[in-house]
Amino acid sequence: MKKYLLPAALVLAVVSCNNTPKSSFTRNVDDYAVVTVETPDLSGISDNGKEVLNLYRFAADEIDAIYWEQYFGDRQALLDAIEDPVQKAYAEINYGPWDRTTGKSFVEGYGDCPPGAGFYPADMTREEFERWNNPAKNSPYTLVRRDANGALKAVWYHDAYKAHLEKVAKYLGAAADITIKPSVKKYLESKAQALLTDRYYESGLAWLDMDDSKMDLVIGPNEAADDQLFGLKRSYEAFVLLKNEARTDELMQYVSRIGEFQQDLPGDPAYKTFQPGAGSNIFSCDAIYYAGKANAGIKVIALNLPFDADVQRDHGTRTILLENVIKAKYNHIVAPAGEVLLSPEYTGNLSSEAFFWNIVFREVAHGLGVKETVNGKGSVESALRNTAPTLEEVKANAAGILMVCRLQDHYDIHHILTKEDALTTYFASLLRSARFGEASALGRANLIIYNYLREAGAFQRKTSSQYTLDFAKMEQALSDLTALVLKTQATGDYAFASDLEARYGRRSADLDADRHSLSLEKIPADIRFDFKH
Repeated sequence: MKKYLLPAALVLAVVSCNNTPKSSFTRNVDDYAVVTVETPDLSGISDNGKEVLNLYRFAADEIDAIYWEQYFGDRQALLDAIEDPVQKAYAEINYGPWDRTTGKSFVEGYGDCPPGAGFYPADMTREEFERWNNPAKNSPYTLVRRDANGALKAVWYHDAYKAHLEKVAKYLGAAADITIKPSVKKYLESKAQALLTDRYYESGLAWLDMDDSKMDLVIGPNEAADDQLFGLKRSYEAFVLLKNEARTDELMQYVSRIGEFQQDLPGDPAYKTFQPGAGSNIFSCDAIYYAGKANAGIKVIALNLPFDADVQRDHGTRTILLENVIKAKYNHIVAPAGEVLLSPEYTGNLSSEAFFWNIVFREVAHGLGVKETVNGKGSVESALRNTAPTLEEVKANAAGILMVCRLQDHYDIHHILTKEDALTTYFASLLRSARFGEASALGRANLIIYNYLREAGAFQRKTSSQYTLDFAKMEQALSDLTALVLKTQATGDYAFASDLEARYGRRSADLDADRHSLSLEKIPADIRFDFKH
């Protein structure tokens, strides 16, 4: 096996709950291995810059409070009602009483997670929402509530969370006042205004232009994955990041090739007409703080933002690789899972470099494809509704590894990895990600890919419970699936997208057995953070 990479900023801590051995939640909590995020090296950052980082974290804490309210409700009331400290820790991990991998309640007195989480009234039906004549209902930045007469009403995020957002704006304004970087000042001021108005176009442009800072702050309502009813409402999150400048310089060589990557996607040219803006960039960063949606349940290891299709068209996107988190997940989850689940002749192809580059191009793929349907159905997001987040994750995962394979065919990734390394490592990651379950868009996407590859004969699960791989069939199946998803997105075919989810997005007995095998080997499902600074 390729040598593991040991991150300087993240340290895995094995945590047991020996003080409460009888808790039925010990195994659930231990499925999230604690990673200590050490105090970062700030030697190249001025005193003003260090204070800016402090203000970023204060702002992120307010975002964390908003997310609890947005997704669940009263955080303190929930935690006060739980006596078992291990169960309480599990509620903190999940930001509520619902298991992120299953959607099931694990706290007495609460039903299972509603598909619309906290964005809509629990008693609202799809039909009621669709009959309701209010354009604001489709905004990513409104909550749906009932008025005094029981009728639906739209509440803008900036009104619902005004007290918290005013604090966030205050912190961002203070950071803008002391920064020495004009691009940072412009971004922070525009983001503060955006959070108070729910108009994010200008702040999206300013963020992409802020490419000369060693520090980055991703903050606001970004992804709609929590809204599994309509796929509309975006969740608040925050990331405080430090840029790895040498690796960023290496990654930036691929920015000029975004148009080439778009045209190289498989399928009908009519389904890849979107032209990403020329202002795209790729950063490698170390994460030093997560908050809100970012910190709930499964932790993301990369970003591609903004999601605003107008910003993507006019300027582009920023891909951010969270390198210390990538390394921690590879070392402690992906590689060990591959050792357990792959037939021994494939474990030599497990590669930390392959895992990194697979993630790079998965995020690049988020900015490719189509954003508007080609047949007048509006945006892909609105046409595919609640299936849109899942289909987007399928596209990015399948197209990303496909790009790595094609670049390796031409020796365009100048690192010590082969196409076989990329596909093997991808499959090991897919197997461990299948444990994320059916309750999230990412989990369903992984299941769809796994079941599609199985149907194509891309792998075989032997009686030993280990997998053998057919690399040629795997690459072809990933190409076919990418083309299928691009067509579905471009045509806004909601019925087909729903059928695809229903047909392929389900766990199997084999995957349940794999999960049991990994559990026996005490390989965690994911990580949680202990921030030491």
